[in-house]
Amino acid sequence: MRPLISSPLPFSAGSSLSAPRLLSTAPQPSRPLAPAGVPPYTPLTATKPFPSIVIGADGMASHGSFASAQEAFINPDPSRVSSLAAALQASNSCVVAHYYMDVELQAVLAALPDQSRVFVADSLAMGDAAVRMVEAGADSVICLGVDFMSESVKAIMSKNGHASVPVYRATAAPIGCSLAESAEALSYGAWLTQGAAKAKNPLHVIYINTSLETKALSTQLMPTVTCTSSNVLRTMLQSDLQVEDLSVYYGPDTFMGENLRTLFQKVLANWSDAEIKERLHPEHSRASIQRLHDNLNVFPSGNCVVHHMFGAECTKTVTENYPDAFVSAHLEVPGEMFEIAMEKSISGKGVVGSTADILNFIKDKVAEAAEAVEAGGKPPAGKKNLQFVLGTEAGMVTSIVNNVQAILSSMPLARDHVTAEIVFPVASDAVTQDPDSEFGGIVPGVSGGEGCSTAGGCATCPFMKMNDLDAVLDIAETIRDGDVSSLAGHHPPNRIAGKMLGDREAVDVGVDSIMHMRHLMSEGRFSDELVQEVKQRSAI
Repeated sequence: MRPLISSPLPFSAGSSLSAPRLLSTAPQPSRPLAPAGVPPYTPLTATKPFPSIVIGADGMASHGSFASAQEAFINPDPSRVSSLAAALQASNSCVVAHYYMDVELQAVLAALPDQSRVFVADSLAMGDAAVRMVEAGADSVICLGVDFMSESVKAIMSKNGHASVPVYRATAAPIGCSLAESAEALSYGAWLTQGAAKAKNPLHVIYINTSLETKALSTQLMPTVTCTSSNVLRTMLQSDLQVEDLSVYYGPDTFMGENLRTLFQKVLANWSDAEIKERLHPEHSRASIQRLHDNLNVFPSGNCVVHHMFGAECTKTVTENYPDAFVSAHLEVPGEMFEIAMEKSISGKGVVGSTADILNFIKDKVAEAAEAVEAGGKPPAGKKNLQFVLGTEAGMVTSIVNNVQAILSSMPLARDHVTAEIVFPVASDAVTQDPDSEFGGIVPGVSGGEGCSTAGGCATCPFMKMNDLDAVLDIAETIRDGDVSSLAGHHPPNRIAGKMLGDREAVDVGVDSIMHMRHLMSEGRFSDELVQEVKQRSAI
């Protein structure tokens, strides 16, 4: 039986999850997918309802308007690449960016000749990457993501002795996050307060997609550790080992919490003690997983406006029209899509996890197919197309294209005979970016005929898309010209700067939960300080 998740298993005390990859492979010039001597290829989704991009070693073929728009920007304008490269070098700036940036921006970042100045990953790695680049000599950091990301990057840099190095966001306007804002409601504090008053050995596991203020206030109510989608399962497994009779309070992402509960149920339904020790964690058993399941409390009212779209309607279309496809699901998606991907993961046809987990799964499957062709010693008669339903934000397609093309280009026999097709699920309840909207820049509904556009719809985050290439270039050139005073509004949020919680700076209290996470990732276990705090603040 295959693992239910894609992270390296089993976990051991000193193990770490796969590190996000640098976008170090510049895109190849787009060419038709049918090389000389190879029969023309028709994408399998020509009559399918969702748009898709078919990726070959030397080019792409798109189906649907959204996919065509992605393809148009994946191979960037060389002049745009050279302009940004020159501006970053002249300003001695570096860039950390999330996978969910728009395709044009990611393509330019991927094509920069000096990759030491750019790092594209999920939120877990962005702060550490900024520290590394500053310690390598960068004088400023341009952080591309939503506001909690730039806030976290700044906090991690400060904790590492780089508080004086400026961090700039792409815009002076707030870059919100529906999930982060759900934890700022009064109901979230009330939920934690009620839990702290009745629970034995309570631990609040808070998703990193929250503000530093939320993390600080939560820490005052209950011992708190930050997690990401890459390490949330590891966080829960390890905390249960170190604290007897642990009560976990997970928030604010309701879908992720319920999906973890479902994962525990699947483990209990499918694995023996021996399989749990081999595939999940060497110190866990059916009894401990049952205990974790029973003592997991999930905040009931938090979700991401993008991942929320992967609901029943979308899932039904996937099931009916893509029965043989690989299916991926971010931990933030609704349970319907999660269950499909989890069921498929048992037979190696699916993956559930973080953005990095999904990227690595696609890479592994493409490499596996290509290596099988190479092992045959001669070109096969036709093409093998691997179809992947992308159950997360569509912005990561640039990373997928670059990595798939790098794999296929290195295989002389497979390069013309293996392709990867990325299918973008569309939901009728997509959201669209509208700067003039009274609802904070997004409105319900889709942007174009098939429910997709580069500005909204088709699982693209309208908040992430507030980061654009022109803005990054403007910031780098402004730093180069020495007019940094005009960028004052671009600094990360500082709502709790200078404020106190008890006898401590609120910022330091907010960072505590992040440092607990970093301790787990570096040492393989939580600090004795956190364990003691959990036990001392027990209500029973």
